[in-house]
Amino acid sequence: MAGTGDSPANLPGDAPAAAPAQVGNPLHGVKLEAIVTALADHYGWEELGQRINIRCFTSDPSVASSLKFLRKTPWAREKVEGLYLFMLREVKRNSPPVHNFPPPKPKA
Repeated sequence: MAGTGDSPANLPGDAPAAAPAQVGNPLHGVKLEAIVTALADHYGWEELGQRINIRCFTSDPSVASSLKFLRKTPWAREKVEGLYLFMLREVKRNSPPVHNFPPPKPKA
């Protein structure tokens, strides 16, 4: 290994090398259950099934059945994550602006 330039820190699959990829990722640390629950609360199951036409949202929907399906089906999970990001942008866009003005000074 000496002289090849492959020190243990440069081996593929090291955890520290993967950490910078998560910077700015709004899905980092958000559990799939929280995503499905937030979408169901925001849109309701009927509209969620219209936006993403998958059976776990249209036929007897529940968080548990949705999680089971989405964990096994990458293409459906990508659609759900995309809709979640869209929902976050939509909520942010429709919320009133927050101004961080200092409080007024008391009159003397």
